[in-house]
Amino acid sequence: MEKQNKSLKKGLRFYMHLYRMILIQDLKSKMSYRADFIISTIGMILTNLSGFAAFWILFRNFPSIKGWSYHEILFLYGFSLLAITPVQCFFDNNWSIYRMVYTGDFIKYCFRPVNLFFYFISEVFDIKGVGQFIFGVGVLAYAWNKLRIPCTPIYLFVLLMSVLSASLFMISLMNLAAATGFWIMGSAYVMIFAFKFKDYARYPITIFNPVFRFIFTFIIPIAFVAYYPSLFLVRADEVPLLTYLSPILGIMFFYLSYKVWMKGAMSYSGTGS
Repeated sequence: MEKQNKSLKKGLRFYMHLYRMILIQDLKSKMSYRADFIISTIGMILTNLSGFAAFWILFRNFPSIKGWSYHEILFLYGFSLLAITPVQCFFDNNWSIYRMVYTGDFIKYCFRPVNLFFYFISEVFDIKGVGQFIFGVGVLAYAWNKLRIPCTPIYLFVLLMSVLSASLFMISLMNLAAATGFWIMGSAYVMIFAFKFKDYARYPITIFNPVFRFIFTFIIPIAFVAYYPSLFLVRADEVPLLTYLSPILGIMFFYLSYKVWMKGAMSYSGTGS
């Protein structure tokens, strides 16, 4: 474990170089099966297209929901897809923790002279997330145009910062869910349960009753995956304090999830056989 602590002292340049090398090798192995890549990308786009169709059907019967128009909620939908893409692409290996802990394969990560969390997460890049990103950009661009949001460098910068801060919340939520795999056997269900909350991120928090507003803001902060960060762009005259605090809270939540994940990893001792 002392080696793991010393690995934290390695510089950012070292980890960026190492990640680039790991990513290249992972992409090479995946691109050797190009048909799988194409089918997976198309499948991800079709999956998200079904969500788009659900919105269309819903708003054929209701012109607005709690004062939110079709294009405003569509903007939240596209925004949430972009915010979820990083956890889909870069943190997909979290889904393997419960299996590796059960089989004992996780022990191989405990003897490398690099940060354990970095090594485990960087090993897998889920290329299917590219299809989700493409679809999300298309939906967001369409809604952006319909809402007549100015397309200026400032607004684009705000969008980038908002998406990055929003993604930290989804990443953190999945880190915490994955970390349960170090202590309980049925953590796969915890992962599935946590990931399902992404479906609520595409709706404005104001449509829920006060109890769920509190839960989705302070307990399971799914409202920060789209609603609060995107208010800068969708409804600039209704920006609450939580929107301004989103980047800080996102960093804090990510750090908390990282510490919990590492605590579980450091307590891992193999299968005992």
